[in-house]
Amino acid sequence: MDPVTLTTDRLLLRTVGPQDTDAVYEACQDPDIQRWTTIPSPYLREHAQSFTEQLAPDGWADGSMFTFGVFLHSGELAGMLGITMRALGMGEIGFWTAKRHRSHGYITEAALTACRWAFVHAAIDRIEWRATVGNRASRAVAERAGFTIEGTLRSATNNKGVRHDTWIGSLLPSDLGLPSTAPYLPAP
Repeated sequence: MDPVTLTTDRLLLRTVGPQDTDAVYEACQDPDIQRWTTIPSPYLREHAQSFTEQLAPDGWADGSMFTFGVFLHSGELAGMLGITMRALGMGEIGFWTAKRHRSHGYITEAALTACRWAFVHAAIDRIEWRATVGNRASRAVAERAGFTIEGTLRSATNNKGVRHDTWIGSLLPSDLGLPSTAPYLPAP
């Protein structure tokens, strides 16, 4: 699939490329991003370069991961968001926010925009959100975006060689007033 660009009143969501390597590298020096996400730690410039020049473009090309840099209209990187395909019609959202742009609602806005796009244009019928138990900022974004928190998965995430319990939630097209591509039969 060719990369798409999405816009909101405050944000531009677009794929990242070599021109974004420095901004990604700088943002990922934040200890909180390294702690709560599965990015390498320490995060080297070569990691940012591999992400912007290979991983993100390859994900779009083969339809396995739809990565959006979350940019302010000024061009400044506010965060990163990706929807990774996990099964037929099911993706998993992940995101981080650059330290100086936290608490402005940018990632919630980006998550809603990207999820709407995925439901309408990528034939996704369920988007899962997962975060290490204790990552309250990520959980707050998911809840504000309308995700239903479904529970805790024991020992579900391996982050840098350590297993962690993981919160899980989901968003369905119907949560946003959109139709599904496949019928949904909820449990009685």
